[in-house]
Amino acid sequence: MVMEMGEESFQQRVIETVKRCQQRQDGPLIWAMEIGNCLNSGKVEPSPELGEVLVSYLCFQNNHPSLWKFFDYALSSRLLSPLHLLSLLTAKLVPHRRSQPQAFRLYLELLNRHALSFHDVTSDSCKHKIIESVSVSLELSQTYNVGVVELGHVFVLFFFTVIVRLIDSLFEDWGFPNPSAGVESVEHHSIMEIDSVGNEQHLVQMRMKNSLIALQVLNKLAESGKAVVLLRLVHFNMPEKFNCLLQRLQFLEANKLASSKLKSANQLLATLCSNVQKVLGYDNRLNKHRLIGMLVDTKSLRPTSCCNSESGLSACWLPFDIYMENAMDGRQLPVRSAIVILSETINTLRVLNRASWQETFLALWLSALRLVQRERDPPEGPVPHLEARLCMLLSIVPLAIADVLAEESKLQFSKVKGVATPGCTETGFGRGLGGQCLASIKEELISSLQVLENFTGLLCPPASAVGEANNAAAKAARFISISQITTDGLVSNSPGDPFLNSGGNMRHLIVEACIARNLIDTSAYFWHGYVPASVIALSELSPVQKSPWSMFMEGAPLNGSLTALLFSTPASSLAEIEKLYHIALNGSVEERSAAAKILCGASLTRGWNIQEEVVCFLVKILSPPVPPGYTGPRSHLIDHMSMLSAILFEVSTIDTIHILSMHGVIPEVAAAVMPLCEVFGSLVPTSSNKSNSGDGPSFYTVFSSAFLFLLRLWKFYRPPLEQSITDGAMGVELNLEYLLLLRNYRIASHYSASQNEINSNLDQQVSDKPIYLDHFPKLRAWYCQNKSCIASAPSGLSTSNPVHQVANKILSMIYSKMTKSGASSGNSTPSTTSVSESPASTGEDVYQRPILPAWELLEAIPFVLEAVLTACAYGRLSSRDLTTGLRDLVDFLPASLAAIISYFSAEVTRGIWKPVPMNGIDWPSPAANLPSIESELKAILAAAGVNVPLCSCGIFAMLPLPLAAFVSLTITFKLSKSLEYLHGVVGPALENCASGCPWPIIPIIGSLWAQKARGWHEFIVVSCSRTVFIRNKEAVVQLLRSCFTSFLGSLHVSPLLTNQSSVDNLLGCIVSAHTVCPAMSIAPGFLYLRSCRTIHDVEHISDVIVGLVAEYAQEAAGRWASSDSHRLKSSRASLSLASSKAREVGTLGASLLFHTGGLHMVQELYRETIPTWLLSSREEKAGKVSAVARIMEGYAMAYMLVLSGSLMWGVGATTKESCTFSRRALIIRKHLEFLGRVLDGNISLGCHPATWKAYVSCLVGMIVSCAPAWVEAVQVETLKKLANGLKGWHECELALSLLERGGIESIGCVIEMLDVIN
Repeated sequence: MVMEMGEESFQQRVIETVKRCQQRQDGPLIWAMEIGNCLNSGKVEPSPELGEVLVSYLCFQNNHPSLWKFFDYALSSRLLSPLHLLSLLTAKLVPHRRSQPQAFRLYLELLNRHALSFHDVTSDSCKHKIIESVSVSLELSQTYNVGVVELGHVFVLFFFTVIVRLIDSLFEDWGFPNPSAGVESVEHHSIMEIDSVGNEQHLVQMRMKNSLIALQVLNKLAESGKAVVLLRLVHFNMPEKFNCLLQRLQFLEANKLASSKLKSANQLLATLCSNVQKVLGYDNRLNKHRLIGMLVDTKSLRPTSCCNSESGLSACWLPFDIYMENAMDGRQLPVRSAIVILSETINTLRVLNRASWQETFLALWLSALRLVQRERDPPEGPVPHLEARLCMLLSIVPLAIADVLAEESKLQFSKVKGVATPGCTETGFGRGLGGQCLASIKEELISSLQVLENFTGLLCPPASAVGEANNAAAKAARFISISQITTDGLVSNSPGDPFLNSGGNMRHLIVEACIARNLIDTSAYFWHGYVPASVIALSELSPVQKSPWSMFMEGAPLNGSLTALLFSTPASSLAEIEKLYHIALNGSVEERSAAAKILCGASLTRGWNIQEEVVCFLVKILSPPVPPGYTGPRSHLIDHMSMLSAILFEVSTIDTIHILSMHGVIPEVAAAVMPLCEVFGSLVPTSSNKSNSGDGPSFYTVFSSAFLFLLRLWKFYRPPLEQSITDGAMGVELNLEYLLLLRNYRIASHYSASQNEINSNLDQQVSDKPIYLDHFPKLRAWYCQNKSCIASAPSGLSTSNPVHQVANKILSMIYSKMTKSGASSGNSTPSTTSVSESPASTGEDVYQRPILPAWELLEAIPFVLEAVLTACAYGRLSSRDLTTGLRDLVDFLPASLAAIISYFSAEVTRGIWKPVPMNGIDWPSPAANLPSIESELKAILAAAGVNVPLCSCGIFAMLPLPLAAFVSLTITFKLSKSLEYLHGVVGPALENCASGCPWPIIPIIGSLWAQKARGWHEFIVVSCSRTVFIRNKEAVVQLLRSCFTSFLGSLHVSPLLTNQSSVDNLLGCIVSAHTVCPAMSIAPGFLYLRSCRTIHDVEHISDVIVGLVAEYAQEAAGRWASSDSHRLKSSRASLSLASSKAREVGTLGASLLFHTGGLHMVQELYRETIPTWLLSSREEKAGKVSAVARIMEGYAMAYMLVLSGSLMWGVGATTKESCTFSRRALIIRKHLEFLGRVLDGNISLGCHPATWKAYVSCLVGMIVSCAPAWVEAVQVETLKKLANGLKGWHECELALSLLERGGIESIGCVIEMLDVIN
């Protein structure tokens, strides 16, 4: 409109009209009518040109009160844009406030009335002009380094700029230096000199009064709900700018009593600071007087029992217990560090439970103590025992807490520097404005350790840990005694002080572990009741026994007796381990072997205070460095053969390898072992080094121990489908390539200064170069051959193929020994056409063994197995000779066990071999133990609430020929520690192979092994019971229902809301007990965790869990709803109990689902399971389900969804380049898009409207309050749909909170909803 009449003509007409109105002394209405005629436009919209003319040409030259009255009327009537006009006045008047105090006073009044007025502009051209004018006048692009293209975004930056400039003006008017001058001051204008016009004293008084009025205006603006929203948008999207504002306020508040000028403004300053702190109090946004607001506010609804009792507390923190118990499954070797997983879980549960650090740490300690107590009476068997559980309590948990404290320290440092992390739920500047210093977190850690003394039942140490607990108590007693005697210094107490009656318990060990990690200091020794006075008095009289490690550090030689003592006594310092490491590399041959053995002894399994250091040195020693200037023709690893042999045998124990897994070094260990396999498998044995006999290790022995150790890390015997299911938490198939890629990624991440998943000693690793499978051609060739053998059976033998020639030599060796010993029976004597070439035709001595590299032998073994198995099937080789031949092959080359496992497992899967009778004549018979195994197995299932028909094999026990040969071979191995490296591979492989067969197979194999290893009876029975759930869906449903019943109580017997949920009922107090049927004490949750990874139909499990969550949540609420009303019976108290029970239902469902299928099941929950549940109609009995029950059903489902996603991806912000961010963003975005389409009416629901409303509202509420970083990945259109739906349900605060978390793109949507704020 201005362009039509000409810019100069328009300005002239406006000026003349204003002068004419002033001369006539017209009122504001006449002004508006006259000036409106100048616009010559029929549109009712603000005129940016008019605002610029009035401010630029008339503000100071014609500073008449009537003009400011017109400004007020024009802003109210929308003739002028408040945003535009106030921006122009701010840029014009704030720098000139001292020379124009009257105009500044009137400007403050306009600001007070219209600063929060925002009216959208329909015309795009007008909107663009306002945006451009405001950006230029306030220098928004330069100040905030953003491109502003949206009117709502401009409004937020305008308001924040006004607030900051007014505060900066107060600093200058009161003579204070600007605290943000070194950071980045928002105001860039210089203050004009004071004009000597009028009464100077009057001007000074007006300026002083203007400062107070400006402070009053700031207070009135800041106390508005709209202002809180605007400031919060700055806080979320530009945290460094918001921290600068906090810095200004903190400085003013700190200096308010230092100057007499500020005394009259002290109250105003305190109020202003309080109003700004509302921005940080995010929880205050949700309306807690509405039902949804109360449900989302979990802290206010947490029942008293949840905080004041062990059982109630455990129910709130169930994921701790389930994760720790699940981590004890010896068949799993996770590649992620338990430290990293646990630290993420700590942060997740603290946020979701709205708990203090003290409550979080206490729950963590109690879960770990329960884990140890379950192993007080462990059954024998190849499973991790007490060492692994103590590792979790005394090493992993303290390291996880240290990791959490380190992250908090980084976060606090970033706040101090003014760079906050987007998406964080806690933000503040310093201690005064909401930030929690690291010292206070440590104080809460100390408080949790002090409260532990109230849980005496959990603090009783297991028998094998009593000595360490007493030593810890004695150490504290001696420290106190010495501190009381002298202050000259402290005498270090040796760990070997024998205080047999020191009263030590698990808390003493926990405190020592925390002191070792610098989490607390030795002042803990002086806690009331920590050490009894009698023990302190005893410490003054007791002699100090010299530790074997002290003798070692003093230079004592590593002879037999000292080696045994060092092996059984954990080291107490890093210096001792470092010296041991150097001896293992540079000592004599005997010293190297001894040092390697000691390193894998008690220092690794029970040296909890330095366990992570021992693990790092262990990984390091597996890759001995090349000596300087080494140019020999052979590998330097050969010089370390005795040391490597010793360490490989020691780390092959079940507990040791599990401890390595818990520390997350499996990829690094695999990368270290691969070169050993490549080198020693390529060496040709000499005449003195070709057999397993003799004192020293052979090439075959070292290769076999390294190779089988590598296979345990990889779990090579599983088909790819099962590998993907079992390790679904990582979302990839577990194989050698993945282990190497993960190792390379960690190394690269460490050296690029990003967070790594192991501990801080990763820089001690030997090589920082990437390693790939192609670097090991022999290993890669076998790896590919193994895959092909699994896919298809090997072809028959021929004399022309070199590999077949090696196979014939192996066959000749086997049959020559049979012929020489006369062991073969009539039907087992081989002929020249039965299996292969006759041994005589080879021209070799019957006892001569092939002198070939191990890799060549492994390549030929599948053909050997094909030949002997075929011969046995056709009666040309007896079963006894087949078993003897296989055992001879394993004795000759233990690594051949890998080929035997792969071949037999593949053949069993192919199902082409006829079954053979296990009758005790041809094959071993299970008849002696089979009835008892079957009866005990059924008893276990019945005790766990599972009653399904199981077919019995009767008197005719039969197995497929490959499986019969496999199990017959395995029961020939002695149960000795020297063969534990074989049992560690054979046991899981045999169980995995048998699990793929029809049901009666498992009891048969269990019976055969129970006859062999009578001490393993309980372990075998429990292992057999696990396999029932692999394919039996009904058994899985019953076990899951039993898990819910044991944790929550029965739906039909006990009142759900009066019984506290019990972790002990779910997971058991102890693993097993010696009763008539020992395994009958197996708890349903424990049985499920040991079985869930082998269940193939995980989608079915997801559906069952969702159904059980809905059922139990409805029932819990239904108990407290009256029959004739839709309200709860006793208001808030009952709602607290019902919502608490609903959260426990959701917690159990999320925990079981997450640990069953990991990433796969969590993704399916978001993508398919929950949408299907919402869309499906369910048959319900009329009148039986109350409205409250439906609400609790939706709430429990939302809680389960958020918790499962939080356990998978975390609740905090992640790097946008990370895989976690992209995966989480995709899944969350898709699910919320689905909800948005339903709210738009594009999809019809099947569930009840009350359930749907509760689900959506609670889901959005929990995401906004607990996981706001999730919202950043959601598209703005989806957020608008959700917000509109919530607004239609009168959940306006929740809708606004959702939009606030949507990033810069959603700011405009937030401004549009400002009218709903009171």
